[in-house]
Amino acid sequence: MNTLINGAPCDTISVNDRGLLYGDGVFRTLLLKNGKVLQWHRHYQRLFKDCTTLKLTCPPESLLHTELENLVAGSQQGVIKVIITRGLSQRGYVPSHNPVTTRILSLTDLPSYPPSNYDLGVNVHICQIRLGSQPRLAGVKHLNRLENVLASAEWSDPAIAEGLLLDELDNVIEGVRSNIFMVKDGELLTPDLSRCGVSGVQRERLIEWAAQQGVNCKIKDIQLAELFEADEIFLVNSVIGLWPVHKIGEQYSCDNHPVAKVIQDWLLNENN
Repeated sequence: MNTLINGAPCDTISVNDRGLLYGDGVFRTLLLKNGKVLQWHRHYQRLFKDCTTLKLTCPPESLLHTELENLVAGSQQGVIKVIITRGLSQRGYVPSHNPVTTRILSLTDLPSYPPSNYDLGVNVHICQIRLGSQPRLAGVKHLNRLENVLASAEWSDPAIAEGLLLDELDNVIEGVRSNIFMVKDGELLTPDLSRCGVSGVQRERLIEWAAQQGVNCKIKDIQLAELFEADEIFLVNSVIGLWPVHKIGEQYSCDNHPVAKVIQDWLLNENN
């Protein structure tokens, strides 16, 4: 793993960094493909928005882009993580009035997924843990991801590729590491993330794709029973791209994913 901290090669941070102490920060995960950082400007826009929500000073786009170029120099494929924390702090929750943010950029190997994840679809576990409602943080990719950590520990079966997260009212929200879409009668539907969940760049791109293609896309509360009635379900994030859903527990099964295949082809062409 290659890592830059505040622009310099390093793999350690202070024990007094608020990102470590309180999860006080935000992050984005990007894909490096054929030597190119994909969708950088979109990721920076989301990073800036999330920093603004937490009242963090977001580093200039030009600075982060220069550091990204230094990070990936000579590399062709990988996963990039950009973390911004509120930086060093005295003891206690109260943040400094003039914080100096910490910038952490890392590059790791691109994970290898079975081709069947893309062709046949994946099996999904319904997680027991429920996402808490916090509208102030809804959509933000903040560093406190304990709900996702606990959810990921619920299964060990290698045949299960992802977990499905619901909120306390049993609304479908997202995957443990992905956003979710369903297709019903020619419409796309994706969960409302105004109370909890993470708004990913790939989700944003698909909503825009639907508008461009004249496909009706609704953002709404989706109960589990409604999800099980879908003609298709698929998962998206910036690293995996798009995985159709083959099975969810014993309640849902689908072998045909025509809409997902169209969007997969579009994502592949857009990313080249």
